[in-house]
Amino acid sequence: MISLAAVGGVALVELGMALTPGPNMIHLASRAITHGRRAGLVSLSGTAVGFLCYLLAAAAGLSALFAAVPLAFTVVKLAGAAYLAYLAWGMLKPGGRSPFAPAQDLPPVSDARLFSMGLLTNLLNPKIALIYAALLPQFMDPQAGPDWAQLLQLGGVQVIVGISVNALIMLGAARVSGFLAARPRVMTAQRFASGGLLGVFALRTALSRTPVST
Repeated sequence: MISLAAVGGVALVELGMALTPGPNMIHLASRAITHGRRAGLVSLSGTAVGFLCYLLAAAAGLSALFAAVPLAFTVVKLAGAAYLAYLAWGMLKPGGRSPFAPAQDLPPVSDARLFSMGLLTNLLNPKIALIYAALLPQFMDPQAGPDWAQLLQLGGVQVIVGISVNALIMLGAARVSGFLAARPRVMTAQRFASGGLLGVFALRTALSRTPVST
């Protein structure tokens, strides 16, 4: 059984990472603003399944796989870095759009596409890959039981915190959009700040090292 200290540590780290602008936050906020809260909730369900995929992969030995086969981690991190760079360019390029820009007249999107895009965005999120491959193992205790059981418990904490934060962001996106829409300069500053942060994350992800097995 994992300790309360491990639970608190994972919860605090995940809270900080979930509140940092990233693919999940941007995607969910954009969907909620442009297609409504229901679309945001469907996208969030895809994000949740993505978390569960990483959780099961971690229990099956994801960290050990990345440590034993560095190429696997390299492929994941470069795919994630490329996706972050793509999102950053979408904000920073001339005429770029903030994820909190007011909704325009857009065609409806099917639930299947909303779900699949939420899932894909999370699976390609380098922050999540690194959490499960390198972070969670640091909170494991050899005396607390089998590794897979500890990873399931620690990953469960990460999933609960991550989904809760993303849900609050998605539900509050419309209010943020209205606030920023009335302040064009603030909207522009937010767009460049978010795009710049994503660009930094893309670079850091591309240069990150393969996690060491514990």
